[in-house]
Amino acid sequence: MPQDLIIASSILAADFSRIGEEVLAVDEAGADWIHLDVMDGHFVPNLTFGPPLIKALRRHSQKPFDAHLMVSNPDALLADYAAAGADRITVHAEACPHLDRSLASIRELGCKAGVAVNPHSGVDDLVHVLDRLDLILVMTVNPGFGGQAFIASMNDKIARVKSLIGSRNIDIQVDGGITAATTAAVTAAGANVLVAGSAIFKGDDSSAYAANIAAIRSASAL
Repeated sequence: MPQDLIIASSILAADFSRIGEEVLAVDEAGADWIHLDVMDGHFVPNLTFGPPLIKALRRHSQKPFDAHLMVSNPDALLADYAAAGADRITVHAEACPHLDRSLASIRELGCKAGVAVNPHSGVDDLVHVLDRLDLILVMTVNPGFGGQAFIASMNDKIARVKSLIGSRNIDIQVDGGITAATTAAVTAAGANVLVAGSAIFKGDDSSAYAANIAAIRSASAL
């Protein structure tokens, strides 16, 4: 599996009054991907943004756009997010009654396909869709809000996912409570894509964000 560390900056923690500037700032600060937390107020208790905002932000960065759909009807929305400029689309296993079909649809739209699993969910069923996957996202908090505390027991799940993947070229992403303090444990367990929001958007300019990203990178076990 991939071993290069990737920092995916979650704009959920950005200043939305100047969101275009924030995306540009975190791009210049060294984020590898721009992470887009899409919430519908049904699958999770929060409501964020949709394709129009993603389309508007696309001109502010050429970095990969990583859309995480925390929604109850992802199949109906996949084409809209691909058209808006998402390079990767991750759906929740819990929201997809026909997960294999959903992942195939994402790839048919020209995007990389990911699946997310909530803290309570197992991962063994993913063995049946591994050939459809480019990314597995292990939620290390309960989805719906930024700034939550990391659930340490998820390190065992990350290690289980790494074992499940074997030699396949599938990224292991973690999202929730990622800071310089939690980075070493999750990367040692096998994660190579770290989603961070609050830990990056501290300070108010690109130089502050760059220092925050550097702190996460330096703490990695990769």
